[in-house]
Amino acid sequence: MKQKKYYIIDFDSTFTQVEALDELARISLKDHPRREEIYKKIENYTNMAMEGKLSFSESLAQRVKLLEANKDHLKKLIAHLRTKVSKSFSRNAAFFKKHADDVLIVSGGFKEFIIPVVKKFHIKKENVYANTFEFDKNGKIIGYDRSNPLSEEGGKVKLLQQMDLQGELYGIGDGYSDFQLRECGLIKKFFAFTENIARKSVTAKADHVTPSFDEFLYINKIPGAISYPKNRIITIIVGDVPKKNYALLQEEGFTVYKKEEVDDKTFYQAGMLLIAASSGIDAKVIKKFSRLKAIGYYGNATHDLPLVQCTERGIVVFDNKNGKTKNEAIAQRMVDFINKGAIHSSSNFPSLQLPAVRKAHRIIHIHKNLPGVMAEFNTILAKHRINISAQYLMTNDMVGYVITDINKDYDKKLLKELKNIEHTIQFRILY
Repeated sequence: MKQKKYYIIDFDSTFTQVEALDELARISLKDHPRREEIYKKIENYTNMAMEGKLSFSESLAQRVKLLEANKDHLKKLIAHLRTKVSKSFSRNAAFFKKHADDVLIVSGGFKEFIIPVVKKFHIKKENVYANTFEFDKNGKIIGYDRSNPLSEEGGKVKLLQQMDLQGELYGIGDGYSDFQLRECGLIKKFFAFTENIARKSVTAKADHVTPSFDEFLYINKIPGAISYPKNRIITIIVGDVPKKNYALLQEEGFTVYKKEEVDDKTFYQAGMLLIAASSGIDAKVIKKFSRLKAIGYYGNATHDLPLVQCTERGIVVFDNKNGKTKNEAIAQRMVDFINKGAIHSSSNFPSLQLPAVRKAHRIIHIHKNLPGVMAEFNTILAKHRINISAQYLMTNDMVGYVITDINKDYDKKLLKELKNIEHTIQFRILY
């Protein structure tokens, strides 16, 4: 019989982008004359515990002692944390609804703020394992339940030993206490989550470093909001491109390097290039790329780039040929292309603006503009009894660019057949 799977997920700096107690201090000590000094102490206690340099029990006791917080402060914290859920968790809300019985939040934080935040994601309150505050009659936090194993050093280990869950357990977190579950053999694999913070003392010991929840779902073959993690799409910055012009790509989760930071192997594995106007790239170089999907160029691509070769390879080019396009807009067009397949205002492909896909998988097929390709494409869909919710086709003299939104229930053989259609240049699934 197939074993049940459990997903043991940390809260602070994993499910959310921040450390909740640190944020609570920012709220409760807002008007304190020594607030910056106390903030720093609390942050230091947090980091030392997460890196395994201080016992968790000592760190927790010291932080709570410094908070000077009450129930009104907690209300403000909850509202704040709801805006700070990690982006990759937010976009995969469907996973949590589907696996409501399998997801456990195990945290050294506190139920008083965790349960209201994760409730939106259909995570059951009985599946939240965390500490609880103690209050005085005026609602001020005066301590916490010290009988809870999660308030102690090695608390997550003690809790899971008590629970004795039967099945395959996967742990996702950013701290040393999360790794301890793997060290003690209580979970099958530990995934160091680095979307918000990467701690070398933790990543060095992980079974897998996952820069996003999309990555976790992808490597475990679990359907997610996107079919391919953005962190696996390498973007290389060539030349003097101001950071503010490519910060958007970093915020979207793409892995971004400057050309001088990488070796040739990594360079030619790039999925996107962002090139300064003063830096060119020729046809011989273009031929060496195996995964290149898009180029953003801050000059006139018609004059400076091998557009014919790019088009033949299915590489979409966005540029600033008239000098009127805002530089940041080029990066945004690249994001729209990867996220939605949009190719409006490209230099070498037919213009096509697209809506966001809803409850479907979006397939991009780029092919030579020759008779019969689209007929074969749709024949394969019909053979597999695929329901098409939307289809968009644009062509120019060289290529055909077709976007097809289909239902998510299909045999994976379909994708192989579509990819193997004669005259296919590029094929990928967006969602």
